[in-house]
Amino acid sequence: MTANFAPFTVAIGELIAHPANVRSKSPETYDPENIAHLKASIAVLGLLQPLLVQKIDGKYAVLAGGRRHAALKELVADKAAKGFTAKTKVDCRLVPDDCDVTTALSLAENVTQAPMNAIDEFEAFARMMEVDGQTPETIAKTFGTTVAAVKGRLRYGLIHPDIRAAARAKVITLDTMKAFAEHPSQEAQREVFEALTKDGGYLQAYTVRQSLKSRGVQVSDDIGAFVREDYVARGGAVAADLLEEHSVLEDAALVETILLEKLGAAAEDARMRLGFAWADAMVRYDYATMADFGRVYPGPIEPDEAAQKRIDEITAELEKLQLEMEDEGLEEDAYTALDDRVDALEEEARDLQEAYSAEDLARSGVIASWSGGKVTLHVGLVRPEDTVKEEGARGSSSNQTGEEAPDAGEISYPASLAEDLKTERAMALGAAMALHPEATLDLTLFKLVSDVLYSGMAVTQAIKIEARKEYRNHAKMDEIDETSLEQVAAAHDALDLSWLDDARAPADQFAAFRALDAGEKAKLVAYATASTTQSCFARDPRRDSLMHEFEIEVMPDIRAHWTPNAALFNRFKKAWLLKILGEDLGLAQEAVTLASSSKKEIVAFCDKLFAEPFATLTDAQRAAVAAWCPPMMQTAGVACDETAPIVETPEPDGEVAQAA
Repeated sequence: MTANFAPFTVAIGELIAHPANVRSKSPETYDPENIAHLKASIAVLGLLQPLLVQKIDGKYAVLAGGRRHAALKELVADKAAKGFTAKTKVDCRLVPDDCDVTTALSLAENVTQAPMNAIDEFEAFARMMEVDGQTPETIAKTFGTTVAAVKGRLRYGLIHPDIRAAARAKVITLDTMKAFAEHPSQEAQREVFEALTKDGGYLQAYTVRQSLKSRGVQVSDDIGAFVREDYVARGGAVAADLLEEHSVLEDAALVETILLEKLGAAAEDARMRLGFAWADAMVRYDYATMADFGRVYPGPIEPDEAAQKRIDEITAELEKLQLEMEDEGLEEDAYTALDDRVDALEEEARDLQEAYSAEDLARSGVIASWSGGKVTLHVGLVRPEDTVKEEGARGSSSNQTGEEAPDAGEISYPASLAEDLKTERAMALGAAMALHPEATLDLTLFKLVSDVLYSGMAVTQAIKIEARKEYRNHAKMDEIDETSLEQVAAAHDALDLSWLDDARAPADQFAAFRALDAGEKAKLVAYATASTTQSCFARDPRRDSLMHEFEIEVMPDIRAHWTPNAALFNRFKKAWLLKILGEDLGLAQEAVTLASSSKKEIVAFCDKLFAEPFATLTDAQRAAVAAWCPPMMQTAGVACDETAPIVETPEPDGEVAQAA
């Protein structure tokens, strides 16, 4: 039998509780506090979900929807609620007399559930604030949700009606509609909407956001927060949002004017404090424009007695901090705090031992720009017309920004870092071996046969060689680049392991293994051999010519399996990072600019650079970034003992696991 739950309307006063309603035995369910959110929703939007009722003794008993019924009765009793009386009719579905209660309840979900449209919810929250004077906090409490969720919906409730209508009609996506909330002015929203849709093109959220950015600056933006007080004092127009942090400073020209004034003041303050000849400001530091500028650097000076005392104090504290930072159990936040303290102390010590010459100060200056949400000072810049043309001019420490960065000293890897880099290189080599099964199979067989023949071992003894998985120790395995791990996992997923069934006898497993084709066997052997690779740096061709040549074949470029990341750069000294940027990568301008930044900022820059080389790089710089790694890690690169004072432990011979 198919139940026909006919729609009709019933006055609230004619509704009663159904004796079969399962919630009727739980009166706390209908407590006013437990239905407050339903009451608020129905008051704003009406009853969106019809009640399921059955006629009993001339009344309509609510079989499904008891909480909504309780909320309706609360609204009738609430004199402040408008439009709800005992005579107000609401939508219901009538359960026929010949339909048993069990069937009716089983079908109730399909008949009565109609979830609130997302846009309806946005508009409901906005109306509750505008008309009823509620706050995000009170709305969140009423609906049993979070303040953040309410705030998110409130923003979309104020989007221009035409744009909301387009979203309802699915002309644009919900994400695209949400993008218009970046600007609280409905007029600005409408203008952008019409401009972007006039040719009938497909509207994207990204395009909307980019177009709205030209209409002003949000007060929550770093620049907006920086200039807002002065902007308001000068009478700049503000497009107010229901939520303060999304209001917009509409006069973009005034915002830029104030920003440049504040940057100029910061540059002038630095000029007077450091003694430079001139000061200037620019919103964004333009490297192309600054390419012709030179730069001067402070030179060493003899510190006086007070300065020397402070330097000694700094040296002692730095030694103590370095010991603390070597604690492998140190939490990341604690390590970062110590590292920041080290940077501050090193900068203070440098200032006590260095100074600009009078000649350099007389022709150099400082530029302030906005970067990373704060004022950044670029000091010691020399205008093209003031640049000393003669190389090595007496008394000058200047150089062109296109030349190498200041000498940062030799890079010497600490033992703990060297061991971890060995492990990461072994993982990369293992991935390369798994991806070259034929070559790795040949290596495995060669070592097996040559070791047996060379040592005179019997064949039966050779078959008993025990392959073992190499244990690779690393201080922070969860922070290494995962490229090699993903490649090895993919190689494992591609293996045919149908023969490896514990339910089978070894002889049956062997028979199934023998039935595999040669290519599948090569993959299995290569994967097993790859997991035995020991931690090591680049092989010395004089000591291990076999593995040196093999590694060059399967891993000519370690960067195909491994990429430097923030975790690695964070373990480098600030001076090393600047040296790598300036000398190894040819980014001298960036190295000079970042010299005044914290190590944390330099690490973030390097991480982004290697994750996705910037579009502004030259071909040579891009190639350098794509190829760079610590030299002892690159197979075809410089041998370990030629780059850093690290002693390699001799590797044992005789087993596949040891040789590979």
